[in-house]
Amino acid sequence: MLQMITRLLPTLLLLVTLAGTGLAQQGMAIDPATCLGCHSNKISARAFAGSVHGKNACTSCHVEITDLTRHMEGKVKVEKVHCERCHKKENAEHYASVHVQKDVRCADCHTDIHSHTAWKQDKRVVVAKCVQCHDKESCYRDSVHGKAVASGNQDSAACNDCHNLHAIKPLGEHGSHAEREFHSKVCMKCHADEAMMKRNGVMTVAVKSYMDSYHGKNYRLGYPEKVAGCADCHTAHSVLPANNPKSSVYPANLVTTCSQCHKHATPLFAQFYAHGEPSDRQKYPILFWTFVLMTGLLVVVFDVFWLHTLLWMFRGFVENREKQAALEEGHVAHVIPDGHKQYRRFNSLHIFLHLLVITSFLGLSLTGLPLKFSNQPWAKLFIDLYGGSANAGLIHRGCAVITFVYFFAAIAMSIHFLFIRRDVQGNWLQRLFGPDSLCPNLRDVKDVTAMVRWFLFKGPKPTFERWTYWEKFDFLAVFWGMFAIGGSGLMLWFPVFFGSFLPGWVFNVATIIHSDEALLATGFIFTVHFFNTHGRPEKFPMDFVIFNGQLAKHEFLEERGDQWRRYEQAGVTDQFRVKKSSGIFYEFFFKGFGFTALFTGLLLAALMIYAFWTGWH
Repeated sequence: MLQMITRLLPTLLLLVTLAGTGLAQQGMAIDPATCLGCHSNKISARAFAGSVHGKNACTSCHVEITDLTRHMEGKVKVEKVHCERCHKKENAEHYASVHVQKDVRCADCHTDIHSHTAWKQDKRVVVAKCVQCHDKESCYRDSVHGKAVASGNQDSAACNDCHNLHAIKPLGEHGSHAEREFHSKVCMKCHADEAMMKRNGVMTVAVKSYMDSYHGKNYRLGYPEKVAGCADCHTAHSVLPANNPKSSVYPANLVTTCSQCHKHATPLFAQFYAHGEPSDRQKYPILFWTFVLMTGLLVVVFDVFWLHTLLWMFRGFVENREKQAALEEGHVAHVIPDGHKQYRRFNSLHIFLHLLVITSFLGLSLTGLPLKFSNQPWAKLFIDLYGGSANAGLIHRGCAVITFVYFFAAIAMSIHFLFIRRDVQGNWLQRLFGPDSLCPNLRDVKDVTAMVRWFLFKGPKPTFERWTYWEKFDFLAVFWGMFAIGGSGLMLWFPVFFGSFLPGWVFNVATIIHSDEALLATGFIFTVHFFNTHGRPEKFPMDFVIFNGQLAKHEFLEERGDQWRRYEQAGVTDQFRVKKSSGIFYEFFFKGFGFTALFTGLLLAALMIYAFWTGWH
């Protein structure tokens, strides 16, 4: 009798509970109390009543049991429960998950199906469930994330934050796009949330500084498989503080971490600031002052030369109007005898080298600017057009090699001019500061003053010698540019080599210099240089002299009258006379090339302006 009462007690308890919900015996084929009469040794009535399924009947899941007698006689096969009948959303997510591919079903995780309670967004429940199978990732529990979750911090990352609850996607093959993207994407979901990071005392610039790096820019452009992601440096599961000797980013472990991608990395190389922030003067003073100096250089150069361009544009427009008015009034300008005849300004070597300059500069700009402005939609379009960031990098470095070719050619020509040429008078010092030299001299101070006076309607437009002050500036900028852009570019091209004898933070400095100096070069060439050469009212829309090396006599006298008079006094003008002008096909081809280059540069200038405009707004 006592045994019977003990056996029926759970059943009576469940009946009371179900009666309270109004579900007992309402349309149910078999009373749950009847089921528990036999299964109470495995299923607790109290636990089932308090579970998320407590309001359901047993046959809500075990739908094949419709005849109790047949079931008790063992004539009805009990099938696996089909959870998808109720949990359609979760089933849809699970159906496409890696768990299904591994034949992991609902009940394999939800083993407590008769006593299962709501997890109430408590991440500790998720972690406890996942580690039952994924015991190899038990290092997670010792990580900063695992310890924080265990302490009840619901902001910290748990298994479901990175892998989801049911829609657990396969990571893909090692090194694949999907896997490489996953390495960083899931981390940024939380670390880009500044409010969350701030309330947990975590560095808030991690994502921004990563995105400003070469690694982050490639990730943003859609090629994470080419660069390091968050988990490559910090690991996926055993993320530890940098001061923990077991951490992958502990100073003594950095060489090993860096060597995963950069073989032969050295302790000096590992001094690179992975999350260096140039705006942080206290923590990164070298980066801060490098950024300040480069920004100051950009501001000064652009302010001076853009003002110069605007003044020239307006003054040239007024002068053209004055000339047009004079013609309408019948005032014929002074006729220059044989003004149409052509004279040689540049030789074939000059033309060839300038073609190298155009080709390499446009190639560097077309491949470098998308990286600089990787957050712009047009940047990804450009990189995809090249077939990916790897191809863009290959083109960029190829154009850099061309740049070094014409740079060393310019040095060789300068040496030849100063020490070898026989048609230039004077010793090397006299040649260096003479009228045929591209080195600035006192004459340039006079020319700048006269030009400014003309801008301000205070004097006549000056005539020049062989080289103007703005042409000399362009020439000398190549030497500064090769030191700044070329030097920093080589360091970034061969980081392991330079990291063998230079501290890693020089790569942070090199990145700032390379980026800002490239911005200065492209902005200057596509605005100031294009105007000085092609856009000024006297030459618009293009000065073709650099493509055929020829200049009409009337232009020679108007622009470089002092050079012409010097040649006349020396009696050498006929030596520069062009006997045969360039052919029609030559001019057609190179004018087409020139206009293509010009419009490409203007397009890039417009995209740069758009990028800055959207960045400010």
